[in-house]
Amino acid sequence: MIDSLEGYSYAALEQVLADAGVNPVHAKPLFGAVQRRLVTGDLSAAEGILPPVARWLDSEGAPTLCPTEQTDCTPSSDGFTEKYLLRLADGAEVEAVRMGFPGRFTACLSSQVGCAMGCVFCATGQMGFSRHLTAGEIVAQAHHVERSLRASHGERLRNIVMMGMGEPLHNFEPLMEALGILTDNRGLNIGPARVAISTVGHIPGIQKLARHPKRYSLAVSLHGASDEERGKLIPVNKKWPLADLIEACREYTQIKRARVFFAWTLIGGVNDTADHARRLAELLKGIDAHVNLIPLNATEGYEGQAPAETNVREFQQIIQDSGLPSTVRQRRGIDVAAGCGQLKAKRIKR
Repeated sequence: MIDSLEGYSYAALEQVLADAGVNPVHAKPLFGAVQRRLVTGDLSAAEGILPPVARWLDSEGAPTLCPTEQTDCTPSSDGFTEKYLLRLADGAEVEAVRMGFPGRFTACLSSQVGCAMGCVFCATGQMGFSRHLTAGEIVAQAHHVERSLRASHGERLRNIVMMGMGEPLHNFEPLMEALGILTDNRGLNIGPARVAISTVGHIPGIQKLARHPKRYSLAVSLHGASDEERGKLIPVNKKWPLADLIEACREYTQIKRARVFFAWTLIGGVNDTADHARRLAELLKGIDAHVNLIPLNATEGYEGQAPAETNVREFQQIIQDSGLPSTVRQRRGIDVAAGCGQLKAKRIKR
């Protein structure tokens, strides 16, 4: 069952119109109104919507737009990052973030209400898991960010990262449906290469993604180079051990002929030493990999500290000297808890 009009792919829209006795040729203007022009309100009165479609939209049981209400909006002092708290039809709330620079804005979207993975330093993991988001609810977040960006900066989204609340590959089918819609050139037309999916190491999802026809970027959270170290930070390492995860990533690079981006959250005194860096480099030997280093962002439920700047620089140098490219992730929106690992569906007290 498709939940809202945002969740209909072009082909699904053609089919539902045909099933209702409406010529599927009308899918083009309707898809454009929903997915490109981002029309809100009464769709049946929108430009280009002809009477047969208008009558169908007004009929009992016809799908409607996803009722997504912004209950809070928190701009960062950096002038480009903005965090949105969005309430869904059942009252559940999720967070989405707009970040970037002029000409290359990115939407960070959520895939679940909460998360079942339980990473100890992640605010979303500390929430626990409530439910999966539907394809329409994922798409509706992107639409909300895009509308805001058009209004405030006169620009369009360039990138999407599935790095918000939830484990995206735990919600695989709705995620793929949503990304298929968002990358459709009749809609927002975000190129698949500009979509990144972040996973804590959901091996079945990585294996399915390797065989998916579209080539999205894969980002895998490591944070530890042994099962003992990683298991203390990421409980699901017990279910999907490190050796199996690395093998799945190796298989992914071979099938997709694509690089895997490995995320390493640097926690002072926990995993930020030169020895940790050398063991990480050894672990990734022979894999087409890029290492993203993320100094820990503070959360209320975890007492860990960010690493010293000297440790970050030394860690990165060791990784690069091993032959692996490495980047220290730019910190955006930390002042409004919009950074990596900080999303928790709550209002900021101002």
